[in-house]
Amino acid sequence: MTGMGVEVAVQAARSRALAVLRVRSRALALALLPAALAVILLAGGSAGHLVGHGWDVARWAVGAVAVVVLLLAAGIGLVVARARPAMSPTVPIAEESAPDLYRLVHDLADRLGVPAPSAIELTPDCDSWLEDRTHPAHGPPPGEEHLHGEPDALRGLSPARPRRTAATPVLVIGSPFLWWMRVGELRAVLAPVVAGTGPSAHPDIAAARRFVRGLDAAVAVASAPGRRPLIRPVCAGLGWVVRLLLRGCREHAAQMERGVAAAAAERAQAVDYGLRIVAQEQVGLAYAGWDRLLTRVALPAWRMGRWPSRLDAGVVAALTELSRRDRLAEGFASRLGERPACDLLEEPGAIDEAASLLAARLFHGGPAERSPHWCPVGWQEYPDEVVDRKWRADAARLHRVLDALGVRRSPGSAADPHGPTLARVLEHLSAPSPSGKLSERRGFPADDVRPAHGDGAYHPYGEHGEYGGHGGHDDKQGHGDYREPTERVDHAHRADRDRQATPENHAAPEAPAPPDEDPGLGSERGAALAAGISAELAREEASAPPACTVSAGAEQLVGTPLRNEDSLPLFPLEPPRTGRELLADHVTAMVCCAAMDTADASPGLDWLDGPALLINGERAADLSPKVLALVEDGDPVPLRTWLVDSGIRPEKPVRLV
Repeated sequence: MTGMGVEVAVQAARSRALAVLRVRSRALALALLPAALAVILLAGGSAGHLVGHGWDVARWAVGAVAVVVLLLAAGIGLVVARARPAMSPTVPIAEESAPDLYRLVHDLADRLGVPAPSAIELTPDCDSWLEDRTHPAHGPPPGEEHLHGEPDALRGLSPARPRRTAATPVLVIGSPFLWWMRVGELRAVLAPVVAGTGPSAHPDIAAARRFVRGLDAAVAVASAPGRRPLIRPVCAGLGWVVRLLLRGCREHAAQMERGVAAAAAERAQAVDYGLRIVAQEQVGLAYAGWDRLLTRVALPAWRMGRWPSRLDAGVVAALTELSRRDRLAEGFASRLGERPACDLLEEPGAIDEAASLLAARLFHGGPAERSPHWCPVGWQEYPDEVVDRKWRADAARLHRVLDALGVRRSPGSAADPHGPTLARVLEHLSAPSPSGKLSERRGFPADDVRPAHGDGAYHPYGEHGEYGGHGGHDDKQGHGDYREPTERVDHAHRADRDRQATPENHAAPEAPAPPDEDPGLGSERGAALAAGISAELAREEASAPPACTVSAGAEQLVGTPLRNEDSLPLFPLEPPRTGRELLADHVTAMVCCAAMDTADASPGLDWLDGPALLINGERAADLSPKVLALVEDGDPVPLRTWLVDSGIRPEKPVRLV
């Protein structure tokens, strides 16, 4: 039954591939139609049948139209054939650096009866797919670089480029899978992905995919900014024709990829089917931990000019903590005694560092190589290098805005009577405004206090890191299955074009909204302070140096170079923060600085929630509601009570960056 299902799915995919190729044939026939008509007119005139002045004029007119149409068709065909398809940014893994991983994939291909992937690469994402790299612009197929013994530096000097042979797609594996999954689970998850190399080798399916990828790449060429005025109409016409062809074959291409995926899934049922059901749970769990680690732990470090160099290892710690807190993840930590898939790599630390740098580049738009302002940071140094510096930088920004607003400094200690103090912030936000609370003027009740979590930030997974919510297991249930290459390539192109077409991505940040427009603040003073912080952050981001381009030496570290550096980051992690969130974060940072300088407190790292304040070695998880009461309602009593109970002195000056 399985063999029949595979054949049916392959035949369905092949029929859709032929439909895509028929669109190409019809376009070619339409381009040749004026030339065919011109040939008929010329043949009729030479035979003495179509004679006369009118037929002579028709021959010249149709001949001219035929020449123009043929030239345009040749130009469009040349662009489609020569345009470089998008490649997903990845970290290449040589076979000598991961022989066990290659052996596992080759054995899996043999069991499935399909060709083995030509290479293996990693991506900083919880996904796995096959990607075609047979286009001439992508370089020679893997393994051909040293086929004739010439060094890499001399490849461009060879007198004749070797003819490319048919190569199987490249297997792209999500790097978090290697660190969290066990070897058996990884093999079960990769089975339907590797099985996709069988249908991919079919000539009709491969030709249809090349045609669709060429059209998508031609759209990117036509949409590229910075063209000369004389070239823009040509690019507009090119884009119109190519988009018309894409619309004609879009549905057939989608159905073809679904057929290929169905055939691969049907073939993979014979290999570790029972284990794959369990492994799919690990896919969702890995995605939850990876998303949490990026948004709550890595993003603050990236904003401080530091990039964690062991993100994949951090996933294991985050998911272990998640399994400890969440009852849905009970029993997952017991898997840690089995052999992890990262043991299949010879140097997992170096590969983890390369994937971590690529993640910072994709999700934050950081530079491609190290610099004094862009340095790696280990997890042991994270509290001092990131958390402490972040809190003190935010507190310094808060006091700079207070100075700009003309808020007087509260008297501090005798050694520094005008130093920055937490009492200054408390007095400014708790003082009543002449117009009353914004919430009262808008019709909201004065005691409308919004629920908050322990660290003052938005928790998509719950206060204690519960597994669920948006971005959880259900959203990524199928990420271990075969990923459609056409969708992946199209997505990369669309990401480039969307960001290029957005003018605010290259312009200075817009001015903040007027203070009265923020519904989450309790007074006009708080709204003005939040607007000042937003403007200060916008100025800092506008004056920040742009990310440097990929140098020749950095390509080995960050993996596949990106085609358009201006499109970074490709996948921003979160939308811009509101004024209420910024003000709450800065007030929290000021409280943490006062706790570190006047009480027995220290910065810490929570694997699920990011920066954490440790008082007497325990996390202060009840700070957020007190800060929000001050920010949203102007009520300082809960925060002052908490400060007294924790032994923190707000009148003492703190050390800022």
